Amino acid sequence: MEDVEEKIEGCLQFTPNELLQWSQWQLLDSVLPTGGFAHSFGVEAAIQSRLVSGPEDLRTFVIHLLENTGSLLLPFVYTLNTSPNVETWYKLDKILDATLTNEVSRKASISQGSALLRVAAAVFQEVPYFKTMREMSLASGAVRFHHAPIFGLVCGVLGLNAETSQKTYLFITMRDVVSAATRLNLVGPLGAAVLQHQLAANAEELSKKWMNRPVEEACQTNPLLDTIQGCHGYLFFRLFCS
Repeated sequence: MEDVEEKIEGCLQFTPNELLQWSQWQLLDSVLPTGGFAHSFGVEAAIQSRLVSGPEDLRTFVIHLLENTGSLLLPFVYTLNTSPNVETWYKLDKILDATLTNEVSRKASISQGSALLRVAAAVFQEVPYFKTMREMSLASGAVRFHHAPIFGLVCGVLGLNAETSQKTYLFITMRDVVSAATRLNLVGPLGAAVLQHQLAANAEELSKKWMNRPVEEACQTNPLLDTIQGCHGYLFFRLFCS
């Protein structure tokens, strides 16, 4: 394992400063094919279980989802952002794999994480670290490729600081769940844009509440949402993977 880590670390190179911001913007672009829009973050199951039935319910759902994301996943993003190395990644990936007892969210995390690293290796070719890390990790079978740790690692290598990386993770979560609600006809496109803008204050407050915490403090704050999402696989008909 140590030999694999040394080989991967030896490929670590950084993007020239004048191009760094362009890479950061592309990482946040919804066009980047990381599979986020294939997942509803539990809102589809919440709609069919009558937990969410309108825009106001959706607002409450998103706020609780952001709280869950902040309390459980931001510590993984933060730690890998500040220590973007293979040893830390392998360790935190195993911890998160054991923490996610909801099989639906666990599979979604692995799917999105695998897609993100695959895209990073293909798109950011000036950073061979991503490709080498992915190939050697696939060969070794040492990790499951969960999304939050990989997101933090990619952000760290691309030069995004810890605060921006954590806020970005909350932003893409909010963006993707509101997008899912739009495609489920719970809210229209304009209403979704208005809602997302209004939720910015809540997201900012939650980011300050859960930012820069160690993995040892990761926890679930709203287990009901986790339970609802776990029912997704039992839906008679469904549009999303999770």
